[in-house]
Order: sequence, then structure tokens, then C-alpha cells
Amino acid sequence: MKDIKVLGPGCPKCEELLERTQQAADELGLECTVEKISDIMEITSYGVMMTPALVVDGQVIVAGKVPSLDDLKEMLR
Repeated sequence: MKDIKVLGPGCPKCEELLERTQQAADELGLECTVEKISDIMEITSYGVMMTPALVVDGQVIVAGKVPSLDDLKEMLR
């Protein structure tokens, strides 16, 4: 099971990444948990300085942008 975290304080782009990530995971039929992290201290613990960011299984795979749905599907495979 994949552990997916969307890092961001709650801005519109952060919410968009959360929604798009959940949609990608659903369309792929992934067994996963998708969690939104808003705590700045926890976000910086991943070394992220630009949000939104996407963390999959503890590894930051994108920061500072919202990838397209198709790109997210590729990242989550």
C-alpha cells in the first residue's frame, strides 16, 4: 500500500493537488492512503521549501507545482 502525502498550507493550488492526486489514485485503482499535511514544521522536515508538494512513500516527487492528471498517474504507478 502506497503512503501519499500532499504538503501545503491550504492554498488553492494545494487543494487542487490533493484533489487531482486522489483522482489519479482512484483511476489507477491504487491501494493507498492520501493525507494532507498543513503543518509547516512537518512540511519543512521533508526539505520542501515550495508548496504544494507530493510525497510518495517518504520521497518528495514534486514540489512547487501541480502536475497534470496524466503526469500524476505516471508518478504514482
